[in-house]
Amino acid sequence: MFRLIIFFSLFTTVLSFSQNQSIIKEEGSNDSVFLNYKYQLENSYKLKRPSLIVENHFKLGKYFHNSGIYSAAVEQYNLALYNLDNQSKDTLEIVLKNHLGEIYLSINNNVKAREYLKESKLLAEDLGYKKGIAIAEAIIGTSYEKEGNYLKALFHQEKSLKIFQDLNDKEGIAKVNENLGSIYEDLGEYKNAYNYFKKSFDYFNEVNSTKRINVLNNIGDIYRKTGNYKEALIHTNLALNLAESHSEMHQMMSAHKDLSIVYSLMENYENAHKHLKEFDEIRKELDYSQNIRQLNVLQTLYDTNQKKAQIALLNEQNAVNKANQTLLIVGISAILLLFGISYFHFNRKRKEKIKLQYFERQLLQSKLDKKAIEEKKLHDEIHLKTASLSKYSLNIAQKNKMIADLSGTLTKISTRTNMDIKTKIGQLVKELDTNLQKDEEWDEFMNFFKEIHPDFIKNLSSTSTFVLTSAELRLAMLLRLNLSSKEIAAILRVTPDSVRVARYRLRKKIPIKTKQELVNFMLEL
Repeated sequence: MFRLIIFFSLFTTVLSFSQNQSIIKEEGSNDSVFLNYKYQLENSYKLKRPSLIVENHFKLGKYFHNSGIYSAAVEQYNLALYNLDNQSKDTLEIVLKNHLGEIYLSINNNVKAREYLKESKLLAEDLGYKKGIAIAEAIIGTSYEKEGNYLKALFHQEKSLKIFQDLNDKEGIAKVNENLGSIYEDLGEYKNAYNYFKKSFDYFNEVNSTKRINVLNNIGDIYRKTGNYKEALIHTNLALNLAESHSEMHQMMSAHKDLSIVYSLMENYENAHKHLKEFDEIRKELDYSQNIRQLNVLQTLYDTNQKKAQIALLNEQNAVNKANQTLLIVGISAILLLFGISYFHFNRKRKEKIKLQYFERQLLQSKLDKKAIEEKKLHDEIHLKTASLSKYSLNIAQKNKMIADLSGTLTKISTRTNMDIKTKIGQLVKELDTNLQKDEEWDEFMNFFKEIHPDFIKNLSSTSTFVLTSAELRLAMLLRLNLSSKEIAAILRVTPDSVRVARYRLRKKIPIKTKQELVNFMLEL
């Protein structure tokens, strides 16, 4: 009975979409795709066609999914599943549960994601739908990769790959090869990662798919991480050109970010800054566009519910007026009419209260979605500050290098025979060396670092089995920024070999697994 009440409540909500469509258009909503899906959903309920109802809930769920409004997408997918309960099981249920798994994976709820994916896999096995099994296995593998459980991730991705190979599904094979390349890249096995990325790229390039852009970026990352900066630039620039020709903003942003890192490693800071600036501008544009789209959809939902409440209130008022007229006409039957009105009034109030609670829940959900968008914006600002901190540390390194070079040059000049010049230049060298030893910049760096990672030093100190020196804490902070040994050496004014020795000593003072990377340990704190 409770599920039936929910069904009719949702059915009434869908019907109201059509009644208020003209009102929404007057309010300025121009999202024709969204309104069209609502109109199709309303018609499917009018026609009482369960298959169409399921299909249209699925379409609306995909629309919310692509818009990043996950709570509404989950609601629509679950409504589609609910309406499938009275129908024979088919592959659409598998697809729906795979999509639900993807959503929960997107919000880092890996446990919930795997629940849906395991249900999808069991149903696919019952129906003999091998492609559904392969897709579920691939997404499960991705969930374990996000948790750092690479053995399980490889196990599920390889199962998925075997099924796609049996089906001769070349697109599925290419996708899983890309997933496997990502896992091996995380493991630092760059040769294997490159081979899988190459297989994926060959297929996507053959069919002229835009998915080859992301694979090209991944191949560029492999070359960068193996020190082949020339090839890294070639592949990443190729990815950037393809992304620009297809207007793929996310891929353009990724390519600019990778190019900035490569140029920074090559000490070409001008180009590094140029691409970092391009990355930041595209990121802001994407965030703005996505936020506007999400807010428009949420506003449309809110306006729809508001108009629905107004219409319901007018209907209730009309009912009261009609009841009053009836009371005047049938005054002789006052006792019976009084009993009927009392019953009607009680029932109406109860329904009104239920509807009001429903509207309040919808409004609360809209506010929660808006809050989620704001939290994402704050998260992005933290990422931007982290990038600024890395840039600041690189500026320190550049300044140190410049001053050190100037000091060396002045030292050579000071050997001239002219006594006055030698004395003055010697004083200047001494003053420069003194400036190089000052800690003001490190103090400023420490304050900046603590703003972004307030608990890092505390967590590291509590984890360490020995007391860490100030030099070791500085090294740990630079590792937390994911800087290379070469970059750290420039900042600390030591040789890369000295950095490797310092990393070894730091590793001995903390409880870290033998095979675990020191950088990964710092990133997890």
